Amino acid sequence: MATIRKRTDKDGNTAYHVQIRLKGYPSQTESFTRLTDAKIWAASTESAIRENRHFKTAEAKKHTFNDFVERYCKEVLPNYNEKEQGERRSKLNWWAKSLGVLVLSDVTTAAIIERRNELNLSPSTIDKYLKNLSHAFNIAVNEWQWIEENPVKKIKSPKLPRGRVRYLDEFERARLLESCKESSNEWLYICVVLALATGMRQAELMWLKWPDANLKNSYLILNKTKNGERRRVPLSGKALELLKQHSKIRRLDTQLLFPSKDLTKPIDLRRPFNNALKAAGIEDFRWHDLRHCTASYLAMNGASPAEIAEVLGHKNLSMVKRYAHLSDGHVSSVVESMNAKIFGG
Repeated sequence: MATIRKRTDKDGNTAYHVQIRLKGYPSQTESFTRLTDAKIWAASTESAIRENRHFKTAEAKKHTFNDFVERYCKEVLPNYNEKEQGERRSKLNWWAKSLGVLVLSDVTTAAIIERRNELNLSPSTIDKYLKNLSHAFNIAVNEWQWIEENPVKKIKSPKLPRGRVRYLDEFERARLLESCKESSNEWLYICVVLALATGMRQAELMWLKWPDANLKNSYLILNKTKNGERRRVPLSGKALELLKQHSKIRRLDTQLLFPSKDLTKPIDLRRPFNNALKAAGIEDFRWHDLRHCTASYLAMNGASPAEIAEVLGHKNLSMVKRYAHLSDGHVSSVVESMNAKIFGG
């Protein structure tokens, strides 16, 4: 409970010293020149402590946005692969250019919207800026308890275009694989086969290390992914066969499966891949579309949205809804089977 003591100094100036003591919480003190202000502060602070609001507010006034970004980059970003780390750090640093000196209690929804309106980018890119910031604020709310609520949650996401679904048909796939085989780059073929067979993101694939490859039990472990979670990737068929062959000629001076010349970074396959696409006569296709191919082939072979999400490493099903139409035949057969059991015939 609150105790208010009146104190007068040698010059006759009066002050009211407030002390709040509640069991299980650290003591809180403050001084005021007016008794009315002291009583108001005591009542509101005691209420905030009981409702678990006071200390979060105090933390929000103690730390700046720059402190917040620095801690996130130091403690959270290492869970992601290097590409994702760079992208998230870049976006947070952009927010920090105008919000950095503000204490977190002053980083309001309105301040974020004002800054967001300066982004002259596509809706999907703006959405990424907001989502990255929102994730960081969620950590500050739930784990660090620096703030009470996430100010980004109240911001409506921009209207996004329909997700791109570009996948190779049977003939395009055959032509591309043949072009990759004929490439002057000896690793292009195996990397494209692995991408098609597993749905791994480009960074996940290129940063693979031999300690994470269990070829005996036919799986890979991705320790650092885009969403920060560890993922097990099953291997089978051609992809497993090629990787076993590749392991027989692995370099011993690096752990990377596909190292570049400096051995600390993976090989860059952009030019060989683009050359292979050109040779195969394939247009409007990017490396990331190999991941769309995996998802599309899974859908066409009857995999459920949950199964596709698990293979691709998505946390929810929203990202795989774009492939739903490709499994229409499978859905139709399920409905037909259900009707036959209920109504007969």
